[in-house]
Amino acid sequence: MSFEPAYLKLFRSGELHKRATAAHQALAHCTLCPRNCGVNRLNNELGYCRTGARAIVSSFGPHFGEEEPLVGRGGSGTIFFASCNLCCVFCQNFEISHEMEGREVEPPSLAGIMLHLQDAGCHNINFVTPSHVVPQILAALELAVERGLRLPLVYNTGGYDALETLRLLDGIVDIYMPDLKCMDREVARTYLTAEDYPDVVRAALREMHRQVGDLVLDDRGIALRGLLVRHLVMPNGLAGTDAAMRFLADEISRNTYVNVMAQYRPCGLADHYAPLARPISGAEYRAAVEAALAAGLTRLDERVARRLRL
Repeated sequence: MSFEPAYLKLFRSGELHKRATAAHQALAHCTLCPRNCGVNRLNNELGYCRTGARAIVSSFGPHFGEEEPLVGRGGSGTIFFASCNLCCVFCQNFEISHEMEGREVEPPSLAGIMLHLQDAGCHNINFVTPSHVVPQILAALELAVERGLRLPLVYNTGGYDALETLRLLDGIVDIYMPDLKCMDREVARTYLTAEDYPDVVRAALREMHRQVGDLVLDDRGIALRGLLVRHLVMPNGLAGTDAAMRFLADEISRNTYVNVMAQYRPCGLADHYAPLARPISGAEYRAAVEAALAAGLTRLDERVARRLRL
């Protein structure tokens, strides 16, 4: 299958430079995410994400624990950005999102990381928690393309994304991989510190699917373009799995590729909240998968079937 990442066309036309410039200018009064902090990040004023003019990279490298269409034989080229615009109390990357482990990087260094991952044989460049550093990513992307970057881009997000920022990424991102964390405003307020998360994530997923459609794989089973949704099953039904699966099937696409995730365990501050203070049960996981199938979703990540056979 012949494939060219979407951003190359925009680079050749000059549109990628225009988008990168617009994103950079937005840092002067930052409304890049739904927090709408309005701070001047170009002067290193800090809003909710505590990130100024430069992105903070926690780690990078080939990752073999991602979904199978991203991993293949060469791994997914992950770049983990520090901080987050959600800071969920149960975050499994607490040191990165809450404690902000990492180092600031300039665009040439970030471009070099992308090219290093391509040279390492990765199948894609996977930006993990990118919502607050879209301008920095686009500035680096221009430089990386000039130096030969040709891999699909994965936007690996918690789903708390502003429509205006997603529209800047139209024709740039090849694969959107959002979380669909919960569907209830009170759950979102208590555990995600974002009461409007259910409304924001619904709108974000609609826009992502409008841009890239259902997930498309090559003849090796490697993802080239499209939407891949993660849903972490949580104890006591807090993730609202039934409603989440119905939303995907009815309002996005019954052909949506979904990873129903079983790995919830109490992390971060979860032990301080009784409903979160235990792993999920096998019965809770099976019920979540049944909810996906009942909604009409059949493209479930291969690991879902393996988990059910355990």
